[in-house]
Amino acid sequence: MGPSVKLHKTLVGRGAASNPSPRFERFQASLDPTDDYFEPQDLKTETHYFHDRTRSLITYNDSPDIGFRASANPYRGCEHGCAYCYARPTHEYLGFSAGLDFESRILVKLEAPELLRRELSAKGWQPQPVAFSGVTDIYQPVERRLELTRRCLEVFLEFRNPVALITKNYLVTRDLDLLRELAQFQGVAVTLSLTTLDEELRRVMEPRTSSPKRRLQAVELLAKAGVPVGVLNAPIIPGLTDREIPALVQAAADAGASWVGYNILHLPYGLKDLFVDWLQRHFPDRANKVLGRIRDVRGGQLNDPRFGYRMVGEGPYAEQIRALHRSACRRAGLPRARPQLSTEHFRVPGQAVQPGLFDPDPRVR
Repeated sequence: MGPSVKLHKTLVGRGAASNPSPRFERFQASLDPTDDYFEPQDLKTETHYFHDRTRSLITYNDSPDIGFRASANPYRGCEHGCAYCYARPTHEYLGFSAGLDFESRILVKLEAPELLRRELSAKGWQPQPVAFSGVTDIYQPVERRLELTRRCLEVFLEFRNPVALITKNYLVTRDLDLLRELAQFQGVAVTLSLTTLDEELRRVMEPRTSSPKRRLQAVELLAKAGVPVGVLNAPIIPGLTDREIPALVQAAADAGASWVGYNILHLPYGLKDLFVDWLQRHFPDRANKVLGRIRDVRGGQLNDPRFGYRMVGEGPYAEQIRALHRSACRRAGLPRARPQLSTEHFRVPGQAVQPGLFDPDPRVR
């Protein structure tokens, strides 16, 4: 028994450099790179895809600090490999590691569009906005080939059920035709997640995402197409990216974003160790400062899971970040509120619509 395999160098195109054992596993096996039996190929870093035969797509939460109840995602795990991703620990429920496994062992719900159609058709479905997605990215690289996200958007449009998208990938512009149609029914809002304007930092922190420039170009294209679009400055990493807030907000506004939100880095479960390892490998001179700043907004810890605090932190430094963000939004002329999505136009294809009491008789010409 012992610690899991840990590489002593950075892998190109990967955010993590280790594969810690899942927290639910009772037994751990270790491979020691100094042992004779260890071979480098024992630790594969190619991306592998697995068929996820889940029987449902829409999931629900009752968290008071998340702005949606229903969400959906055709993928589990994310090839983008963001070093700070709060979703990494979710892979441990599947028996995988939150480290390299999360970004190289991707579960794919090949039946996602059919599952979505079935659930939206169900008698018990209450029309409501669906977050697409609040966990891993729906436009990660494999989407270019599989088009599961696009096919799900076709279903949302077919039912005219409102959907809120968030992504770090320029690939969202591929689906402008569908998003434009959904926008006609007040049925869509798109958010581009933007952590930094520094391309060199982006390369090591979010290795397989679109560049900041491309994400801002996506904002511009969506805005010009009449699709409600905003930016989420997330996560703000105290001591590393917080100084960029004014410039990032202004860049988002200049690109056509209608709103800019933010949240502050939180490090649940084993993500703490993964992020500390990443920080020490890439920014050893700043690691102590960054970790100290995180503790400043997390009550002396690296994570604070309490509702109401986990997204924005607390304390004087968290208040400084909040004030800086608000000031930047005011200067850029941005409102705080995101647009409201409407369920007014929801329909189940193939079902006759019951006319209202004062609707005109369709037989009268």
